[in-house]
Amino acid sequence: MARSTRSKSLETRTKRFELKEGKRHNVTIGQGLILLYRRGAKSSTWYAKIAKGDGGYLLQNLGQADDHQDATGVDILSYFQAQEKARELALELKRNKGVIFKPLTVAKAAEQYLAWYATERKALKETTATINAHILPHFGERLASELATKEITTWHRKLATTPPRRRIGKFSKRIQEVVKVEATQPRKSTANRILTVLKAILNKAFQDDLIFDDKAWRKVKPFENTDEAITRFLTSAESERLINSCSADFRLLVKAALFTGARYGDLCRMKVSQFNADTRKVYISPEGKNSKGRYVPLSAGGLDLFREVCAGKVGTDFIFTRSDGSQWGRNYQTRPLKAACEQARIEPAISFHELRHTYASLLAQAGADLLTISKLLGHADTRITSKHYAHLCDKTLSSAVENLLPDFGHKPKKKIVAIR
Repeated sequence: MARSTRSKSLETRTKRFELKEGKRHNVTIGQGLILLYRRGAKSSTWYAKIAKGDGGYLLQNLGQADDHQDATGVDILSYFQAQEKARELALELKRNKGVIFKPLTVAKAAEQYLAWYATERKALKETTATINAHILPHFGERLASELATKEITTWHRKLATTPPRRRIGKFSKRIQEVVKVEATQPRKSTANRILTVLKAILNKAFQDDLIFDDKAWRKVKPFENTDEAITRFLTSAESERLINSCSADFRLLVKAALFTGARYGDLCRMKVSQFNADTRKVYISPEGKNSKGRYVPLSAGGLDLFREVCAGKVGTDFIFTRSDGSQWGRNYQTRPLKAACEQARIEPAISFHELRHTYASLLAQAGADLLTISKLLGHADTRITSKHYAHLCDKTLSSAVENLLPDFGHKPKKKIVAIR
């Protein structure tokens, strides 16, 4: 066994507590072999930096330092145990001609991130789809520790110029193909969202001490000025035309969406017990995308609709069903909504989710503030609400132009109303 290298600042936990958090401290323990220590707020970590034959270095996590717990010699190491393990790894590297046990790949980091995400965050399905479609095909087998800033930047910029993908196929088949668009607009917002997911995966691995350095992706900056949202919504007249063009059973669902701002899935699983005629409210259950349930007040028209639909039903019955009594299922709304849009001459046809946008937009134009709209929609805060509806809420600009700007000698013609 090689003789241990002494270090006054790293040998004892007492001395290590005097070191600054977040910084790396090192000591050379052999030719081409460095022992690194990184102190954290709750735990600290030992790393080995081993020289390779090509002039580069391999960084390897050795285990936690015995700052807060007694050393086990396996996953919690003292200073001298960390030295011994670093030398064993260096010997293995030499013995295997530069190959040591496989470090963390992006695919493995993504797998561990999703396992954490499933219990700590929402939108697991959407995040998983983003990872599978855009991150794993490009970075899956790459070692996370070997990613370079230039490589990530090039990938990020390419995402912004790649045409959108579309699902095709019969019934439940979800085959994806690239849609060829003659004049494709740069998809910078989409590219930024995908970059955020990649950074989240790598940051989680870095925080768990599975990657030594985060500089490579931290230097990659998202595209600027891409957050302006384009929100499609119907006018009151268009909404009425759409309602009148719907089949009888689907018409009730469309009306409910416009009266509550609820998502299609919220309405499909809504039961009679969730409607309270006395309080004039419906309860949106916390399933699906929402983490918390919410009560939505109803207007006079909305109250009348729910009273009519719930009449004669018991609390466990679904409020909205199809004409044959069966429950509305996934994607059942697509065809009837497309047909209604064609008949109502709404072009291009809207999605069901844009009825939710219509609900919020009409409230904003009527003078509702962002906080009110945010609570009605069930948003966690007003950031997403502001992104979509702030321009509709602010009447100050229109009022200033209308009342303060001179007419420059141009006199508007008076409207002549014919007497019938």
